[in-house]
Amino acid sequence: MLSTPHVLLLEDDPAIARTVCYALERDGIRCTHSLLMADARAQWASGCFDALLLDVGLPDGNGLDWCRQLRTAGSPAPILVLSARGEEVDRVLGLELGADDYLSKPFSPRELVARTRALLRRAQQFSPPPATASHAPPHAARNAFQVDEAGQCVRLQGVLLDLTRREFQLLSSLLAAQGRILSRHHLLDAVWGLHSDSTDRTVDTHIKTLRAKLRAVVADQDFITTHRGMGYSLRDGS
Repeated sequence: MLSTPHVLLLEDDPAIARTVCYALERDGIRCTHSLLMADARAQWASGCFDALLLDVGLPDGNGLDWCRQLRTAGSPAPILVLSARGEEVDRVLGLELGADDYLSKPFSPRELVARTRALLRRAQQFSPPPATASHAPPHAARNAFQVDEAGQCVRLQGVLLDLTRREFQLLSSLLAAQGRILSRHHLLDAVWGLHSDSTDRTVDTHIKTLRAKLRAVVADQDFITTHRGMGYSLRDGS
């Protein structure tokens, strides 16, 4: 059985926190709430969280300062900033400091859950269901790739692939779902985010460059299969 995703919510408004925790837990995402940054830092140090939902204006500090510190320290954890500051300059600042997404208050609990799920999927925390016996992952492909999530890199038959961040996320998504077809819409959501302006063509272009890099290492196999009108899957090419 897959483990339940666990997020840490740092929010100094108890009413908002209750609403957020209820919405997340109703959707199968465990939520721990901290009112103050000091407590949140102590909780986060336990290392048991898959994502951070972070308010900006707090009684004992600024959430964006912590976001910057986490990124400076090399933390890859998904971070969603929640803030009453809805101006474009504030959103841009939050993203430039390392946040993965930014949601202005007041927000819809449903949208917050959707964005949190998207972050978890992109971080490979929200793993897809295991394939059925008739769609078991090809043995050759399963053994051919070695994924280093912490280092954000992939080796193919021992050779380090020179991947961009988007290519790494695409390949990770396909590897996590070996034997199953992932639609372009699913890949857009998982890699570029729910509210990206990117199109299906963006996915096709990145798949094309990813294919070329895989073939440069193993010329006689096509690991990625195109399913016309449906999407892409990863197989051993045999």
